[in-house]
Amino acid sequence: MSLLKYKFFLLKPRVLLFWLSHRVNGFHMNTSIELLLSKFLTNEANVEELSQLEEWIQDKDNEALFLEYIKVNAQINNTMNDYHNKKATKEALRRRIRKEKRARFKLLKYAAMIVLAFSLGYVYHKTNTEEAVPFEEPVIVNNQIETGTDKATLTLANGEEVALIKGTAVETDNATSDGEEITYNKTTGSAISYNYQTIPRGGQLQITLADGTKVWLNSETRLKYPIAFVKGRTRQVELVYGEAYFEVSPSSEHNGADFKVFHDQQEVQVLGTEFNIKAYRDETHIYTTLVEGKVSIYALDQNRMLAPGEQSILDGNTISVSEVNIYNETSWKEGIFSFEDKQLRDIMTVLSRWYDMEVVFEDSELEKLEFLGKLKKSQSIEEILNAILNLSVIHTYEINGKTIILK
Repeated sequence: MSLLKYKFFLLKPRVLLFWLSHRVNGFHMNTSIELLLSKFLTNEANVEELSQLEEWIQDKDNEALFLEYIKVNAQINNTMNDYHNKKATKEALRRRIRKEKRARFKLLKYAAMIVLAFSLGYVYHKTNTEEAVPFEEPVIVNNQIETGTDKATLTLANGEEVALIKGTAVETDNATSDGEEITYNKTTGSAISYNYQTIPRGGQLQITLADGTKVWLNSETRLKYPIAFVKGRTRQVELVYGEAYFEVSPSSEHNGADFKVFHDQQEVQVLGTEFNIKAYRDETHIYTTLVEGKVSIYALDQNRMLAPGEQSILDGNTISVSEVNIYNETSWKEGIFSFEDKQLRDIMTVLSRWYDMEVVFEDSELEKLEFLGKLKKSQSIEEILNAILNLSVIHTYEINGKTIILK
C-alpha cells in the first residue's frame, strides 16, 4: 500500500506510532531494534538511531511485532488496549496529541527527520492549538497548476531570444544547453558583450559561465553576465532580480581577477566562494547568505564582511548580519524547500513562484500560522495542500484554474 496514504500522520511522534502500528508485521525483533524503539518512545534516540529505526520500519513485514511492543509500552498502553479498533485508537491518540503538543514540540522537530525517508515531504504546524479544525473535502475546478521544471529564456547580445526547455538541445556560438544547464565555452575576450537568462515562474536553470563559475537560478529570476571575461579584469555579473546561488571559480585561476555580483541596491565582492543572493522584486529585503569563503557587501555607503553561516539583510535603510541555517537558505537548488518557523503566507509566496500560481487567504489569520518542514520540489501542489489540510489547521482549500483559496 502506498506510503502517501499515511505520510501526514508522521508529523507528530504519537501519530507516528499510530502509523507504524498499522504498517509493520511479523518479523523477529532483535535486541538492537527493541532498544531503538525504547529510546524513541522515551525521547532519547539520536539522529543516527532514528535513521536505523526508519530503515527497519520500511519493511512492511514488521507490523505484528511492533504492535505487540507498543501495546505493552507504558507510555501508550492505555490507548492501545483496544488496538484492533483502529478508529477508536486513532481518536484516543489524537486526544493525547493535543494534550501533549506543547511538551513534545522539541521532539517533533527532531523526530520529523524520519519523515523524508517515508514520503515525499512533510510539514509540521508549529502554532499550538487545543482543538483541531474540522475540514471538508477540497474543491478542485480545472486545476491548471503544474509542478515547476527546468526552463528559461536566453537573450543573446544581438537581442535574439532562445527558449531553453528541459530535454531540448540548443547550441549558440558561445554555449551549449540541454535545457537543464547552459555551459559557456572557456574563453576570454578583449571586449565585453552580455547575455541574459530570464527564469519564469515555474522554472529554474543552472549556468556554467566562461570562467567556470557555476550559477543556479531560481524561479522568477533574471541574470546578466558576459559571454566571455576579459583576462585580468574583474569578473562582473548582475543579478537583476530573483534568487541565485553562486559557486565562484577562484581568482587564483584567473590571474587574480576577483568576482563581483551587482544589484541595483548592493554590490558583492567575492574571492573564490559559495553564496546565495535573494532579491525578489516583490520583497523589500535582499538576503545574502555565505556558505563558504569570504564576501564583502557594499550598500548604503557601508561595507560588511560575512563569515560562513552568516547572512546579511539589506532593508533599504540598514544592513544587518546574523547567523542562519545554511541548509534552509540554499536547499532550493537541491530540489528541496526547507522551512523553519515560517508563516504560511511566506511559504505560499515561495511555492507560488515554483508552481506559477496565485494564493488567496479567505481568513487573514491563516497567513500567520507557523510551520516547519521539508517539501520536495517534485511534489504536486495537491500533495502539499493535502499535507497542510491533514494538520487540521485549515478548514479546506479550493483550486480554480491557477488560483488557490485557503479557507
